[in-house]
Amino acid sequence: MVRGGLVAYEILGETGELIVLTPGGRFAMDIPGLRPLAEALVAGGYRVLLWDRPNCGSSDVQFYGRSESHMRAETLAGLLGALDLGPCVLAGGSGGARDSMVTAILYPELVTSLVLWNIVGGIYGTFNLGAYYVLPSLQTVRGRGVEGLVRMREWRERIAANPRNEQRLLALDADEFVRLSLRWLNAYVPKPGQTIPGVDDELFDRIRVSTLIIRGGENDLDHPKRTSLEVSCLIKGSVLIDPPWPEDAWERAMEDQARGRVDHYNMFDTWVLAAPAILGFLASALGSAPHS
Repeated sequence: MVRGGLVAYEILGETGELIVLTPGGRFAMDIPGLRPLAEALVAGGYRVLLWDRPNCGSSDVQFYGRSESHMRAETLAGLLGALDLGPCVLAGGSGGARDSMVTAILYPELVTSLVLWNIVGGIYGTFNLGAYYVLPSLQTVRGRGVEGLVRMREWRERIAANPRNEQRLLALDADEFVRLSLRWLNAYVPKPGQTIPGVDDELFDRIRVSTLIIRGGENDLDHPKRTSLEVSCLIKGSVLIDPPWPEDAWERAMEDQARGRVDHYNMFDTWVLAAPAILGFLASALGSAPHS
């Protein structure tokens, strides 16, 4: 139990430094493409913790904090404490990259290295997050109360994965949920001095660990190349590399998803291609040679 909610997790591997691997969006740890990367890192001599963040997969739904990423950071810190794990490597893509950065800022004592890719930023990327993850539930509660949440597809899926979530949603206070949703929505409004949503640029000075950044694709509106370059400037001493997947991988995956083309790769299928770069970086950063 972490901050009043259950958190589902799995640890792969028996020995080695621990890597917490976090996907994006509100996707669960079983999202296609994540486990192959985890298994490649385990084959390289590490343990990997996969977890369902609050509001993802089979974990309990939770609603607190300055932003959803701040809540996830607090949850991860609590989970690592409950498991007596850490400090560890934090690795994540898209929303998982943001969650990892916020965790490193708030809990620097828990982090030995950072590995980041598909960092969300820019007007389109941040507005899209607020519109997709916050506005639908906010509008539903304003019109139908919290009872309306359990009829929404997103929260029906969370209930199907974890029946406890139905009562947790129905127990929410509507007025407090609206206030929290407005706060979370505000984090996604682009502001001067905030390269990533809800985080002041000056706070990046708190990140003092070795950091690998895989830059965004040339024309990726969700994870702009510019944002990854800016983050590399904010994290002193970070290493920036070109993506090991095609420059247009994200755009093609989004097209395949929109068209229902199941014979092509999913959004995170290319992530396993980053394993060699991650292993090489960590071998240097942590001072140990990767296993074969």
